[in-house]
Amino acid sequence: MVDLAHGLKTLAGLLFRRPLLGVCVIPVRPDGTLVLILRRDNRRWGLPGGLVDWGEDVITAARRELREETGLSSAEVDRLVGVYSQPGRDPRFHSVCVAVAMRVPNQPYGADPREVRAVQAFAPDALPWEHLAHDHRQHLEDFFQGKTVLT
Repeated sequence: MVDLAHGLKTLAGLLFRRPLLGVCVIPVRPDGTLVLILRRDNRRWGLPGGLVDWGEDVITAARRELREETGLSSAEVDRLVGVYSQPGRDPRFHSVCVAVAMRVPNQPYGADPREVRAVQAFAPDALPWEHLAHDHRQHLEDFFQGKTVLT
């Protein structure tokens, strides 16, 4: 009985005490503007993104989240910006975020009203720096500095 309890405790730890894997997309339009979403949960601006689904690779998840949240259905990967794994980077849970920059040709629109209040393209000098969600300020700073980071 002790071995079974220990085994179940170990299994639960393996399944439930691991960081989740997510993606953030830095969508860049041909005119150099960046697309951000106004999040419904915290009313802060952020990068489109979310969790990678079971059986899905990171780039597929990035394209899916971009399409679901902004309506942008065609996107070309520009570059990896970074992998962000600090335990406090997302106040909801411990997640590891892979941030990628993608070139997007279309006009965005709010595609998922359950998650997104608004979608807007911002010029780099007009980004809402003081009203960004999670650690998205760091992602954008690294993007503008041309960095590829692992934190």
